[in-house]
Amino acid sequence: MNTVITIGRQFGSAGREIGQKVAAHFGIKCYDKELLSRAAKESGFCEEMLENHDERPTSSFLYNLVMDTYSFGYNASHFVDMPISHKVFLAQFDTIKNIAAEGPCVIVGRCADYALNDMKNCLHVFIYGDEKTKTQRIMEKYNLDSYKAKDMCNKKDKQRQSYYNYYSSKKWGRADSYNLCINSSVLGVDGTVKLLIQYIEDFEACQK
Repeated sequence: MNTVITIGRQFGSAGREIGQKVAAHFGIKCYDKELLSRAAKESGFCEEMLENHDERPTSSFLYNLVMDTYSFGYNASHFVDMPISHKVFLAQFDTIKNIAAEGPCVIVGRCADYALNDMKNCLHVFIYGDEKTKTQRIMEKYNLDSYKAKDMCNKKDKQRQSYYNYYSSKKWGRADSYNLCINSSVLGVDGTVKLLIQYIEDFEACQK
């Protein structure tokens, strides 16, 4: 096993659970919220600050400014005056690269596919689902009625879409942004895990 798998996901599609099960199958680590703890330690930011800005865009985001600053490193003069949300993104960006450099793993969300776009041994996956299945899952998980669950799904997806589209040069959820897109509502969680494991094994075989 030598592959880093990134998973983008719609809210309620069970993307995190699928990622955890795939990681368990291969005996590798799965990073979701764990990535924030790691980024906090490596950047010096407190973990609460990272959580407050986690996958949340700001309307004032200046893409070119941030990317220029990232190219020149943290010592660039622009970095000092950069909004905290942008600094948090860069901290996560660095941590994602560091984690991937250490070996195979699964990384959920946080533009990981974009951060690792140049790595050859990466598979970028997007998990989505139909509205009925996602709503039902969120109703059960958070004990909500269907209206509130559906509203929560819509808001979370808009948030993730805005974050991804601000901070990357690709489009969230669009097929050409990933290697594989799977509707988890069709096969269920375990069926999707099985399909993804087979895809990863075939991918690895092609790399040899």
